[in-house]
Amino acid sequence: MKRVCFAFVFGMLLFGCGSGKVVTLAEKSAIAVEIDLIDVENDKVKVIVNPGTFTAANVSFYIPKTVPGTYSSDNYGKYIEGFKALDYNGNELKFVKTDNNTWQISSATKLDKVSYLVNDTYDNEGHQKKAVFSPAGTNILKGKNFMLNLHGFVGYFDKLKERPYEIAIAKPSELQATTSLVKKEQKKAKEDEDVFIATRYFDVIDNPILYAKSNSETFQINDISVTLSVYSPTGKYTAALLKERMKKMMTAQKAFLAEIDGTKKYNILLYLSQMGDTDAGGFGALEHHTSTVVVLPEMMDQDAIEKAMVDVVSHEFFHIVTPLTVHSKEVQYFDFNDPKMSQHLWMYEGTTEYFANLFQIQQGLISEEEFYERMVGKINNAKGYDDTMSFTEMSKNILEEPFKNSYANVYEKGALINMALDITLRELSNGEKGVLWLMKQLSQKYGKTIPFDDDKLFEEIVALTYPEIGTFFETHVIGKTPINYNKYFAKAGLSFSTVEKQSGYFLDGDVPFIDVKPTDQNVIFVRKGINLNSFFNELGVKGGDVLKSVNGKDITLESMREVIMASFKWSPEDTITIVVKRGEEEITLEGKTVLPMLKVDVISPDTKASKKQLELRNSWLKGI
Repeated sequence: MKRVCFAFVFGMLLFGCGSGKVVTLAEKSAIAVEIDLIDVENDKVKVIVNPGTFTAANVSFYIPKTVPGTYSSDNYGKYIEGFKALDYNGNELKFVKTDNNTWQISSATKLDKVSYLVNDTYDNEGHQKKAVFSPAGTNILKGKNFMLNLHGFVGYFDKLKERPYEIAIAKPSELQATTSLVKKEQKKAKEDEDVFIATRYFDVIDNPILYAKSNSETFQINDISVTLSVYSPTGKYTAALLKERMKKMMTAQKAFLAEIDGTKKYNILLYLSQMGDTDAGGFGALEHHTSTVVVLPEMMDQDAIEKAMVDVVSHEFFHIVTPLTVHSKEVQYFDFNDPKMSQHLWMYEGTTEYFANLFQIQQGLISEEEFYERMVGKINNAKGYDDTMSFTEMSKNILEEPFKNSYANVYEKGALINMALDITLRELSNGEKGVLWLMKQLSQKYGKTIPFDDDKLFEEIVALTYPEIGTFFETHVIGKTPINYNKYFAKAGLSFSTVEKQSGYFLDGDVPFIDVKPTDQNVIFVRKGINLNSFFNELGVKGGDVLKSVNGKDITLESMREVIMASFKWSPEDTITIVVKRGEEEITLEGKTVLPMLKVDVISPDTKASKKQLELRNSWLKGI
């Protein structure tokens, strides 16, 4: 999974200026599912699940509480209503809903099927304090779009998760499905029905479906067939428009991975949101074995869309290495309603995020300077979290407080752990081995169907590498000692320092200090977790402050554009008054428009680097 925290100001302002044991029959007949996308009433979709015959008196039906890759408890059962358990005569059987996601059904030997209505999550995002992350969510827009993350639509019966599924979807004839699910071979396919098959429940939730009017492009990356499908509500974007940037990026990824071969097909499902209270507002992507769901704002310009796509799709595609190929038993046998989490988020998300940056420098998509800037950004972002927290402890307890609030650090310190590990491996092996080499070894040993023991992975890595790697894990990943990044940069002949530079008042080049609330575009706030310039600091403005007025001008999206344009003409020592809302209190801040300066960390090459240091840097950054 990759969350994207966009600075919308830049895009909008600048470019706009389970109970009883279940016993089933021995036969492996498919669980039959019907989903009706035609007769949609009140923005709800009807689903019917027919499990076959039970011999137990009581059974439980579940909708997932959480799904792989999200690392959060989302309780998809909250979006289910009108649940019915029906016997073979159509009569309702008694059931008890024991929690958000579980229905216990009595007289199960009489059970024919269950039916229920599904509400989508996108409509509810603006009204919930903790919304489902949009790429893991669902959308129901009759006749126009259906985002079917199937864990929000299709449930499972206790002990039947390994049974095959057959999913019949009644759909408008003008809408086309993009998915990696296998279509059932039929002598005469119906224009208004798709039938998909899955070998087990995991494969159901691992294969989302995007229904929209035809807007897709397919291209070949060596032996991988990639399909990009786009839902753009206003028609602003087409798959053809975005295809070339995706093809270039994924070609470089495949070259980087070389013989690591995770899939022969891959689907990118791009949903572009119009934002607001009843549309998606959580931007980023969620990985699956052979596809990814991406959600971005449609209002972004093409270059910003493409840059975001490179960022999130490259991350999700690298998940074919881990955890989709290399993973523990906790992932292989994932419990959707009582999950046991693995301790290896440093690898599942950290290695993946590191690769998403490293491949770009190794394949010539970005410069060394930009790669250094990205690593510096991660160092600074990681400072916002507890640097003494054990990464393995956080990972195993990621669904609980206080650990879940540190989840986003997997993209920051998780990537930095891999950077330090990569440099160490390169140093110890004279440049021959790195993290990519390590993942190739683990991929060859395990693969998609063979999980490792969660508490044995570190031992296996040390056996493949060096004792010093075990010390690194014990100290910085299992242990609580912060990493001294200067030490690792110095090994590669690089220095880490802090310098001061001039910025704009509200922007540092392309990067804004302010942002827009996705669900209310007239709420402008100061971004949290970033270094603010001297202008904000000396005024006393803090991250999270909502701007109410600037020099008497009430702040809306439109007026903020005017303020930013005017700020280009401000002179030091001009007087300024800013009213901010901090929590429930409005505060008036007054001062001078001092020259805005910003302290930034930089990585720079050491002109006196030794031959050994230069060789290590080249093997690390260039793979040579």
